[in-house]
Amino acid sequence: MSVAVTWLGHATVVLDMDGVRLVADPLLQRHNGILRRRGARPAGDAWSGAVAVLLSHLHHDHAEVASLRMLGAVPVLTAVENAVWVAKKGLTGRGLANDEWEPVGAAGEVTVRLVPAVHHSRPMPHRPNAANGHLVRGPSGVVWLAGDTDLYPGMEGLEEMAGAPVDVAVVPIGGWGPRLSPGHMGPDEAAVACRLSGARLAVPVHWKTLHVPAGEMFPRGWMDSAGPRFEDALAREAPDCRAVVLDVGGSVTVPTGHD
Repeated sequence: MSVAVTWLGHATVVLDMDGVRLVADPLLQRHNGILRRRGARPAGDAWSGAVAVLLSHLHHDHAEVASLRMLGAVPVLTAVENAVWVAKKGLTGRGLANDEWEPVGAAGEVTVRLVPAVHHSRPMPHRPNAANGHLVRGPSGVVWLAGDTDLYPGMEGLEEMAGAPVDVAVVPIGGWGPRLSPGHMGPDEAAVACRLSGARLAVPVHWKTLHVPAGEMFPRGWMDSAGPRFEDALAREAPDCRAVVLDVGGSVTVPTGHD
């Protein structure tokens, strides 16, 4: 048994666990509004076959309607108010209560619940502003997808919420510009989050992908610096947690139990 995590750029993650495929915050188009994607759009075989979408919040770089429609009539698991908005777009919104576990897949062995996220710095008048992360639990382990969030003390309670240790933490470490607004984590904060969660392996996301037009070069190297900085910070803050810094399109398979 194992858990496979594939990073398709920005916050888009494909999670394969116990015969179930989930896609988090899908951005599957070449670009995202005014934001430019560095590199090619994700290949279809990397995300096809998903049985559900994990949607953290409705900012445009996480909730792109065209990409959500590409995944078909699968449930979009998110906060209740966000699910109402999703349904108005003709999609299958499934709003979860704070402590509700939702079975996904035919066997129902893999379940998903929402966890808190602190991300309220850019409210949108035309979309609800609820934000959350997700816990995914199955026979092969537990994965925490943090979503966009600042640090908060409740991260120490994720193991209790899951009813088991966190095997993999998928944590944001950057953005689509060299400066982060409140409600985001950089490499140092993400390393602390991994320590608080007790995760044994961490995959950094939300970096290296999107930029404003002509903004990828200034300051030089900003798009590629967060990954190495996260590795260094994790070694300091959570030496028992192993960093796996993927290239866009890369995957890691995590065996059940200890490496």
